[in-house]
Amino acid sequence: MARYKDYSYDQQKLLPVRYSEQILPGTFEYTLGVVIDHELDLSVFDVRYRNDDGGAPAYDPRLLLKIILFAYSRGVVSSRRIEGLCRENVVMMALSADTQPHWTTISEFVASSSEQIVRLFQEVLLVCDALGLIGKELFAVDGLKLPSNAAKEWSGTRADLKQKQRKLEQTVRTMLAAHRARDAAETAAPPRERTEESIERLRAKVRKIKEFLATGNENRGPKGTIRQSNITDPQSAKMKTSHGVIQGYTGVAAVDGKHQVIVHAAAHGEGQEHGLLVPTIEGVRANLEALGENDAMKKARLTADAGYASEANMKYVFEAGIDAYVADTQFRQRDPRFASAERHKVRARKEKGGSRLFRPEDFTHDETRRTCICPAGQHLYKNGSNITIRGFTGVKFTAPLSACLPCGLRDQCLRHPERTKVRQVVFFNGRSATAAETFTHKMKRKIDSTLGKMIYQRRLATAEPPFANIRHAKGLDRFTLRGKTKVNAQWLLYCMVHNIGKIQRYGPALAASG
Repeated sequence: MARYKDYSYDQQKLLPVRYSEQILPGTFEYTLGVVIDHELDLSVFDVRYRNDDGGAPAYDPRLLLKIILFAYSRGVVSSRRIEGLCRENVVMMALSADTQPHWTTISEFVASSSEQIVRLFQEVLLVCDALGLIGKELFAVDGLKLPSNAAKEWSGTRADLKQKQRKLEQTVRTMLAAHRARDAAETAAPPRERTEESIERLRAKVRKIKEFLATGNENRGPKGTIRQSNITDPQSAKMKTSHGVIQGYTGVAAVDGKHQVIVHAAAHGEGQEHGLLVPTIEGVRANLEALGENDAMKKARLTADAGYASEANMKYVFEAGIDAYVADTQFRQRDPRFASAERHKVRARKEKGGSRLFRPEDFTHDETRRTCICPAGQHLYKNGSNITIRGFTGVKFTAPLSACLPCGLRDQCLRHPERTKVRQVVFFNGRSATAAETFTHKMKRKIDSTLGKMIYQRRLATAEPPFANIRHAKGLDRFTLRGKTKVNAQWLLYCMVHNIGKIQRYGPALAASG
């Protein structure tokens, strides 16, 4: 019969640990230590402390930065979990020299160091530039929408919040009346403490809304339209994503095409990206000037997706002399390579049980006979043979009221069938002879050219990998802080982690020796 050596898990062994031997050359933590100890000027943190003559000594910013950036590289964002790593993880013990700062110290350091973190981000860029990791030939701009530390249920216009306040107050009155009725009837009822706690929670919510309405102003967008505000984090925004509507921030980054180094990053409480292109370009310009490149934006090419396309943005890049390639919402429809894309979308919609609205191409238009037939087989009458819309001329057809109102396809034909009576459709013939060419049309001609397509197709391979690395490999699935300044600091720290990872991989001389 076989015999095996005895073993037991119920035993202990004390192991000597030399912290200096836990940080191995070539690893991220080694590169992190070299960059922070030898390449960054951390004197910017000295102004925060006034303990020369009295008070307790502060934690060295070098240790705190190493702790936080290493934790972020492992997908740990919570300050409490970072504190736990300082006690349990050997590499973290080595980086922190076994100092074990409290989680409140870690959290306060991130939340209050926004100005210093901006400076450090630029200094990391200087290191990347010195190692030749920034090509300065192509920049790709894109954004990542992430939830913030605020619930979207607490969002709304001032009218919405007032209505929510009235409903909560009515609920409190109803609960109080029911409570008094039970006391008067002396019937069995839930414990008084539980009822009073529920009432107090509702009253706290009412007070929270009242305080916000008393101090906050109406949230208006760039065009003056009223937008929803969030009571918990007023600087965040409600935004649509592929995973639904979230309450959060858009982390924008400009990425260099050589090694995907992030040359500029900022967090914005904006769901729409139209207004973020200009500040991003100005941020890239400022960071490149810090690297000693004053004319880099006029020498490099810039790419961005359709989210940044607007007439104002196109005017800016053309007048600023920036060689930009920005797609518009119809870019893929004009590309013959995507000619079969619609049939795949139809199949996907059928699998999900949804449908799209009928488009002009779904209508049968006979230019010779000047007729139009809708998908339901009804004839539309022509009520405009030479109309001009945004500089383009076309022919407009309108469905008769008698045919459109009883039609069973109204939900597929009209965006708002409950308030729109009939469908109108326009078939464009081309640009008006008297209309001046817009900057948007100039960009369309530029990006539709053979060279434009070749340059723009590099955008995906340049901009998307850093976001995949930050969100999926590094684990940033939501911002844990509140307020644009604090969220921006956290976003910059994560972008620094990404850039230091590039130094580790492509700067072996620095990553392997101090």
